[in-house]
Amino acid sequence: MKKMTLGAAGLLCIIAVAAGWLAQTSATPAQQESSMETSKLGVVWTSGDRDVALKMVFMYTLNAKRRSWFDDVRLVVWGPSAKLLSVDEELQEEVARMKEAGVELVACKACSDSYGISEELEALGVEVKYMGVELSDMLKQDWKVVTF
Repeated sequence: MKKMTLGAAGLLCIIAVAAGWLAQTSATPAQQESSMETSKLGVVWTSGDRDVALKMVFMYTLNAKRRSWFDDVRLVVWGPSAKLLSVDEELQEEVARMKEAGVELVACKACSDSYGISEELEALGVEVKYMGVELSDMLKQDWKVVTF
């Protein structure tokens, strides 16, 4: 009968697997629930700078959704960015691509009304609504919020 020996590498492998299994099974209910929650990203775009939109905000927002960096991705158009979006066809095309990819598009109604562009934004598929309370709720909840 041939005798099998477990080398040091094999023993370390078994210990590592066992430690990983124990770590998973000993997680608290809160830790287990946390790992199952939906990840949420809110991108608040306020800048009226076209290059900021094209070279950072839109690129990151679209990829965050397409590449599943976050489950839910919301672009909040607020202030000067709303005015820029209402007149720039290239930015409008990019926003359409984001919408197609599943990015939620919203704009601050107070701002868009002040610029007289609420209808234009709605025609682009952007939901126009008052955002003060909604942004506050996002900050209080599990959203990761970045502002540009």
